[in-house]
Amino acid sequence: MEGLVSSGINTVRVFGITKHQSRFLPSSTLHLRNNSVCGFGIGVEKKEKKQCFVVAASVGGSKVVHFENTLPSKEVLELWRNGDAVCFDVDSTVCLDEGIDELAEFCGAGKAVAEWTARAMGGSVPFEEALAARLSLFNPSLSQLQDFLEQKPPRLSPGIEELVQKLKANGIVVYLISGGFRQMINPVASILGIPQENIFANQLLFRSSGEFLGFDKNEPTSRSGGKAVAVQQIKKAHGFKTLTMVGDGATDFEARRPGGADMFVCYAGVQLRESVAAKADWLVFSFKDLINSLG
Repeated sequence: MEGLVSSGINTVRVFGITKHQSRFLPSSTLHLRNNSVCGFGIGVEKKEKKQCFVVAASVGGSKVVHFENTLPSKEVLELWRNGDAVCFDVDSTVCLDEGIDELAEFCGAGKAVAEWTARAMGGSVPFEEALAARLSLFNPSLSQLQDFLEQKPPRLSPGIEELVQKLKANGIVVYLISGGFRQMINPVASILGIPQENIFANQLLFRSSGEFLGFDKNEPTSRSGGKAVAVQQIKKAHGFKTLTMVGDGATDFEARRPGGADMFVCYAGVQLRESVAAKADWLVFSFKDLINSLG
């Protein structure tokens, strides 16, 4: 959502979305009138001098949520600009889609699997339980996975390629940490120029016949708290002093803990998960905010 919250501390009033439109909020219904939210929308309003907050209204205006973490503090900006590494979630962050939902849709079980995904990302169900349940609904074969990868190339979020390039140019190491599947994330990493060893994700398993077997439960990302474990492993192995986690879900926020991520940036440009967004050190709706803040 370009221009929603700029990195340069200027508070803005937004009446619509231009270049990077968020998929969960149609721009035709975005508006603020008389300092209140009407209908379904999101906007920025002045609050005193140098603070701003985002107002997200549900359909019918029955629920309004205020977010006051859309402008980073000096400490947060310092961590972002001078960190050693950044770990990105993939689904609904680096990519516009939830990979398992897209694969399930391709295999004819999209709706049921998407419902499970929403529960898992909201943190209401243990991740390993949700992962197993989702896969059991469609049991993808190796040939189905290969057809999917051939017919459905990854759709990257606006600005992510530029952001990754700028981070690397600044000497910041980039990782992909996902509860999704390595077979589907490898093409994403290739586009972004991220080495295979910087991917932490799950692995789908198949018999020699191509029949679905399950997933590798030894991967830390296959269970709740797994992203936090992966981040801790990365930080310890490389001696990073400062590391940022960027994502949209509860499993991403979990990575912010002692010995793990020092800061959590919630990216809500695809999905706004209110409970996660409210706890973030910094809430952004466009990767442009992160790019511009790097200087």
